[in-house]
Amino acid sequence: MQSESASVRLDLWLWAARFYKTRALAKQAVETGKVEVGGQRPKPSRALREGDALQVVRGEECFEVVVLALSDTRGPASVAQTLYRESEESRRRREEARALRRAAADGYRPPTQKPDKRARRLIQALGDIDAM
Repeated sequence: MQSESASVRLDLWLWAARFYKTRALAKQAVETGKVEVGGQRPKPSRALREGDALQVVRGEECFEVVVLALSDTRGPASVAQTLYRESEESRRRREEARALRRAAADGYRPPTQKPDKRARRLIQALGDIDAM
């Protein structure tokens, strides 16, 4: 962790806090509006300070976090998790969304093999082109 300076670049902190795998991905996420600081769209070079509220969208997950500490080096995940605190409401929403995605995926059973000639003709007769 870094204690000598009072601010760190936003894209650097997102990388150090392990929200994104590379700094380039963190910069791209900020530029495309997937990260908000205090409800506003920042630039990747914005100075981040302790106490700032962030909203980070990563894939289908949305994190609402408060910056607790600053760091410009990427360390182990256990250290990265001490850099921020996620709100309980945000954590609950992410867990509910994950449970819904799992439930939706549980009902789908992919076919074990390709359809044979007869099955293909039946599929075409029904007009279900997406099933092929």
